[in-house]
Amino acid sequence: MRKETLWEAKKRQNPDHSAWYIERFEKMREQGADLAGEARLVDAMLPRGARILDAGSGPGRVGGELARRGHDVVGVDVDPDLIAAAKKDFPDVPWFTMDLAELDLPAEGISEPFDLIVSAGNVMTFLAPGTAPDVLARMREHLAPNGRIVVGFGAGRGYDFGTFFEDASAAGLTLQQKFSTWDLRPFDVESDFLVAVLGRR
Repeated sequence: MRKETLWEAKKRQNPDHSAWYIERFEKMREQGADLAGEARLVDAMLPRGARILDAGSGPGRVGGELARRGHDVVGVDVDPDLIAAAKKDFPDVPWFTMDLAELDLPAEGISEPFDLIVSAGNVMTFLAPGTAPDVLARMREHLAPNGRIVVGFGAGRGYDFGTFFEDASAAGLTLQQKFSTWDLRPFDVESDFLVAVLGRR
């Protein structure tokens, strides 16, 4: 039986949470906030036209920008309201409502592996408790042999960085780089945010 994600639990407690989340980024965009930092980093790591999976895509902020930059993007999120918003704003991108712990895009007719999988926006901290190893393993299964996974999340959200590194290793992934910001500031013991670049072992 599938476990409820922490995002779903938050939404169950507050049915308006998804609408608030979507509106929050719309307001930030209207105010001229820079919302493309994650996409800029991913774009710099790949040739034009690369295959990218936006894992935990939300309303398509990162995946939509990467598609606009000429990449072949697929987005997945557990929240149907966020996926509906992504489809509205970026109708040419295939978006799927799916729990990352059950990620199976070949079942949806998408069998070609990805050059890069990006998971931004603290997605790893909103998973169902105990499913992070499964999520990382599922990501690995969807990754091209020389592909990379880029994960970003903050400290103090219930998922220790050290545990994440252990889970990634157990899932058959190796840590290639770690930074404290999406603009590649160095990571150290005082860092309160992690951007990890993983590859297949």
